[in-house]
Amino acid sequence: MMTTFEKDGHTFQQWRVGASTFTACMTRGARLMSWDVEVAGTRRGVIRWPENADFSNYRKIRGGNPILFPFMGRNYADGKKFFWKNPGDGVVRPMPQHGFAVDGAFEIVEATENSVRAKFLPSADAREGYPFDYEFFVTYRFSELALTCEFELVNRGDVRVPWCAGHHFYFTLPWHAGLTRKDYALKIDAKKFWHHDGDGRLVKADAPKEPITFGDPAICDLIYTKLKTNRVAFGPKNGEENVVVRVGDNEAPSAWTTVVTWSESEDAPFYCVEPWMGAPNSTEHGNGLHFVEPGASEVFKVSVALE
Repeated sequence: MMTTFEKDGHTFQQWRVGASTFTACMTRGARLMSWDVEVAGTRRGVIRWPENADFSNYRKIRGGNPILFPFMGRNYADGKKFFWKNPGDGVVRPMPQHGFAVDGAFEIVEATENSVRAKFLPSADAREGYPFDYEFFVTYRFSELALTCEFELVNRGDVRVPWCAGHHFYFTLPWHAGLTRKDYALKIDAKKFWHHDGDGRLVKADAPKEPITFGDPAICDLIYTKLKTNRVAFGPKNGEENVVVRVGDNEAPSAWTTVVTWSESEDAPFYCVEPWMGAPNSTEHGNGLHFVEPGASEVFKVSVALE
């Protein structure tokens, strides 16, 4: 069931479903903060939230699942960083890294014993930078060893709305005593690999060496596209205790459905595996950019499970 609690002047929501505990701050960024699992008296953090997180710099907290909307990564307009050009009217507007929802206000519109749905409340800056008549919802559904998250963009206006949103899961790594990053393998069937250059261009990258491990510095900030399947798995090399991320419901995603692997440093206690709707800076190059027509809606669904 869902409970709420107060800490340091902030309100949090929590769900206990079997062995799992999910904690969120849905009214600020609709952020799932942590996912912990208790098995045989031991507690494992699947999604990590740092102790003593600095809420005064919420956007920079390295934890949970920041919601990247309406665009993720860095956007450029004719090479100008943190701006985007609307393909509809050609107007250039500001767009911070990862968009406006990361630390934006949300209101909970529905909550049950194993789910929650929240609606984005755009700030003045968000309305200026993304001036459309829309509603954006984030819905989480929890089960004992899995979660799903759906983004829904509803177009209430009379012009089509561009978007290319994503997730920024901070997964605990390593999660076994005595193991290091190199002891964990990533299984992702991708055909194309990229880096995002400092001027906004996508630059082709070499495929990482197989088996891919998190100890390989080449996968930090690597962009994977043309996925053969929507299943991305990672865990110990013996194949047990995998975390499995599924991007969408279609077994074969669209060509520009994207996954990014990133970590802050070689010794950070996390590694991010990030499913995105498309490639970064899609508003400039168009690869993976989505549009919602007037009166229509679109859903982007991601699930994470322990298998």
